[in-house]
Amino acid sequence: MTFQVEDMTCGHCAGRIRGAIETRLPGTTVTADPDSKRVSVLGSPDRAAIKAAVAAAGYTASL
Repeated sequence: MTFQVEDMTCGHCAGRIRGAIETRLPGTTVTADPDSKRVSVLGSPDRAAIKAAVAAAGYTASL
């Protein structure tokens, strides 16, 4: 599943988002690329939980 996170601007942002998702949803594999502003998540079909994890990290995810 891939999300657009327009307010992810750097590697630090990407790390925060990746950590937030992996902490809330153990067993997921997250790739966050600040250049394309895309976050890809493997291992969880729960869109709402992923968006909530991104929001808890201070960012906004959209499909």
